[in-house]
Amino acid sequence: MADAKKIQLKIVSPEKVILEREIYQATLPVVGGIVTILPNHRSYIGALKTGEIVLKDGAEEVDLAVTGGFVEFNKNEMTILADNAQHGHEIDLKEAEDARKRAEELMKQRHTMDDMEYATVAAELELALLRIKIAKRHHSRMGR
Repeated sequence: MADAKKIQLKIVSPEKVILEREIYQATLPVVGGIVTILPNHRSYIGALKTGEIVLKDGAEEVDLAVTGGFVEFNKNEMTILADNAQHGHEIDLKEAEDARKRAEELMKQRHTMDDMEYATVAAELELALLRIKIAKRHHSRMGR
């Protein structure tokens, strides 16, 4: 079991282990809001929604963009099964900006879309904006 003052975290996607380390705090986008989990938190299981995961380990902060999945926390061990998750350094800012522009252009054609098409475009825009936010934060921390 992990040290009682830290959380042993493992984030996995269908393709790979994304991150495995000890942390002091995790803030997660869950269905119904945001949850922050600290060491010795009560057991927790929740569904993740598209959003930002913020992990803290002392002065260090790690941000990831996540597109859904599940989180389980028990006895200072946290497992996140992510549909997809990306670190800021993995995000191509130009690609994310291009995706945002494409989605915004498609949003202007709302009158030609059915509800399902519009929801898909809105989700693409939300993801592009999230990826831009995470990438810019990473770049500013790195002094770029």
